[in-house]
Amino acid sequence: MVLALMTGCAVATGSAVAEAIPAKVRFGGDQLSTRLVLDVAQQVDGKLIASNAPRKIIVDFPRLTVDAGGGKGQGLVESWTLAKIGSAARLTLNLASDAAIDRRFSLPPTEGVGFYRYVIDLKPQGAAPAARPAIVAAPVVAVVPVSAPRAPAPQSRTSGIRKTIVIDAGHGGHDCGALGSHVQEKQITLAAAKALKARLEATGRYKVVLTRSGDTFIPLEDRVRISRDANADLFISLHADSGPAGTRGASVYTLSDRGSDRVAQKADAGSSNWAINAGQDGAKAVRQILFDLTQRVTRNKSAAFAETLIQEVGGERPLLTRAHRDAGYVVLFAPDVPAVLLEMGFVTNPSDEALLNSTAQREALAASIARSIDKYFNSQIVTAAL
Repeated sequence: MVLALMTGCAVATGSAVAEAIPAKVRFGGDQLSTRLVLDVAQQVDGKLIASNAPRKIIVDFPRLTVDAGGGKGQGLVESWTLAKIGSAARLTLNLASDAAIDRRFSLPPTEGVGFYRYVIDLKPQGAAPAARPAIVAAPVVAVVPVSAPRAPAPQSRTSGIRKTIVIDAGHGGHDCGALGSHVQEKQITLAAAKALKARLEATGRYKVVLTRSGDTFIPLEDRVRISRDANADLFISLHADSGPAGTRGASVYTLSDRGSDRVAQKADAGSSNWAINAGQDGAKAVRQILFDLTQRVTRNKSAAFAETLIQEVGGERPLLTRAHRDAGYVVLFAPDVPAVLLEMGFVTNPSDEALLNSTAQREALAASIARSIDKYFNSQIVTAAL
């Protein structure tokens, strides 16, 4: 099931009170799962006043003064209102059908997002809760796109159009990667890659290629070559970090400017590993222009997917404060394949290691990555249709 964040239908504007805080309500999802996000300029704590009584959910936000607003909802929410009650704000959700709160959490600002977000996930009344780590009850740091397009329904199994996803399990063979107390990074990454592959293939929407399916060593450039030979639409490299005691949380890397320059230099030097096909008679200047354009588009797509991935992974486990980072990692070098490197957590941290080494939590993480992939390609479909 895809749970997408989308642009809401109303924004409270035109403040009549000087101290009113601008607020924005956004919805995503469908009748099986709906998410509401309240964007505000200050930290808020929600107090649940009523839940499905009858077909209403009411949440008060003490010490939050906003302009009144309202509008049409989405999925399980028929409509919503945001009202002023003294020095507080009251959010009322009028439900389209019987529903219950699956979880609530708040997200502070982080790099690229300068506002606070209060998130409410709804599920049909009586539906079993989704499997997730106990840690999600606590606030976590995540990045929510300021405006994401409305996502259409995922392609059906019979559509015949499948995207190719290359999943790279980091390290392998003699390269063990980071070492935890009970497990090696290469073991974690392979198990996670296989779990993600199984989940993606079960949808019928993706062709999945693993850079390695066993405990083998694959050179970094060969991993990139595998993705290019497969004409991949997306490349995801899975890793587990190491660091000082107490450091924990997932993060996502995309290619840095310095790494981009290194790829350009390799392509300019005639390396076939990184070149863009400009035809047999393509002049050097033409090849350079085509390379620059292709790489720019690819980096933009990588960044867009990274933000979506951070948003979904952040709902399952803690993130580093600056979750979206950049680096010159070789596995991100493909100039024509959007690529990210996901550090799933710190294997050197006991809490993160327990999550990484748990089959149930591995499945939950795979589900969050799969949702981000669905959202990424759905947004591309919308953009192409505009």
